[in-house]
Amino acid sequence: MKWSLKRHCSERDYILFLLGINTGLRVTDLLSLKITDIKGKFEVIIKEGKTKRPRMIQLNNVCNELASYIATIDGEWLFPSRKGDKPISKIQAYRQLNKAADMVDIEGVGTHTMRKTFGYWHYKRSKNLAELQMILNHSHPVITLKYIGIADEGTEDSLNDFTLWEDGRNVID
Repeated sequence: MKWSLKRHCSERDYILFLLGINTGLRVTDLLSLKITDIKGKFEVIIKEGKTKRPRMIQLNNVCNELASYIATIDGEWLFPSRKGDKPISKIQAYRQLNKAADMVDIEGVGTHTMRKTFGYWHYKRSKNLAELQMILNHSHPVITLKYIGIADEGTEDSLNDFTLWEDGRNVID
């Protein structure tokens, strides 16, 4: 996906995706970022648009690519539109993500894909559901598991080797 964004879209779209999968921010929060919000910083406190809660995001793992990208921008918005002094729209972000996904035969990509990807890999790495629930500002752990697709995956995994038959005989009898 990253290769496709760089190859078939633009550096702006690649950085949007990179920042999205590494921070778990909603696309509306990403698009509202200005260069002055993040330039030269390794961590930033952002007030999330939907929840109005402050959220600390780490930029350590993307700071070099982010700095190189910022050096090429002439304007105030991190993800500038070519149509005036404003950021790209959610619809434009969706179009670019889908264009890149189509080029590499990935289906079902939307703007929440970045946030869900962050959540999925954060959980797989840390196994700390309570922490992820807080990061994503979800009200219940079940919501978080469903959101990142772990609830279904966990159920499927638990049923893979489940059997009530052993060596051709019913173990319930």
